[in-house]
Amino acid sequence: MAERRVIVDPPGEGGGPRVQVGSETLGTAYGLHDLSVFLERAGLEGLDEVDVANSLLIAWHGGGPEVWER
Repeated sequence: MAERRVIVDPPGEGGGPRVQVGSETLGTAYGLHDLSVFLERAGLEGLDEVDVANSLLIAWHGGGPEVWER
């Protein structure tokens, strides 16, 4: 997991951005907690919401860790 980049897309029409690791879509996140849960399930364990917001593994497209709605 550590070598694969996490992509957080801009929030979609229904709210929340789609989260991908490599070519796998993990789901739609509605906050940092959701994102940290997705990453834990994908094998990146031990990250809290602050770690996720500051992680260099995450590429925020169309916003950053504070943008969760359109």
